[in-house]
Amino acid sequence: MTQSARLKAPLGALDLKPEAVAEICNSLRELLADVFSLYVKTKNFHWHITGHHFRDYHLLLDEHAGQIFAMTDDIAERARKIGGFTVRSIGDIARHQRLRDNDDENLAPQKMLLELHGDNLQLTRFLRAAHELCAKHNDVATTSLIETWIDQTERRRWFLHEIVGEL
Repeated sequence: MTQSARLKAPLGALDLKPEAVAEICNSLRELLADVFSLYVKTKNFHWHITGHHFRDYHLLLDEHAGQIFAMTDDIAERARKIGGFTVRSIGDIARHQRLRDNDDENLAPQKMLLELHGDNLQLTRFLRAAHELCAKHNDVATTSLIETWIDQTERRRWFLHEIVGEL
């Protein structure tokens, strides 16, 4: 193989089998689509929240959105590091997302927070499934990243749970 051909070939992880790379990257692609979906929903609710606790909820959702958005680059870059591909467009995100959008124009703050709580719980489940898949293939680096994302997602869910429990 020429040097030019080697540079154009996917990087790949030398110790991961091609089937493992394909499975892990498919899982990461779904996670990335879900994370983008959750980011947009969180920003939507951040922009449209109203009510007595507006400032507190507005700031909390902005913090959550920033944390969620920060995950996107790490997920995509991990897929590329091991030789795979990731989402390429809004349409690609829509084809792979499992979390549902919410376009309701008249959603009460309580329902927004309850929905985000449920979405973060579901994302935790998706992350755990991806962790299990990566562990099966001995992809230690990806499992390590996922553990951090699980912790962050559980923290967001905990905060939302405490608020929703008061409403």
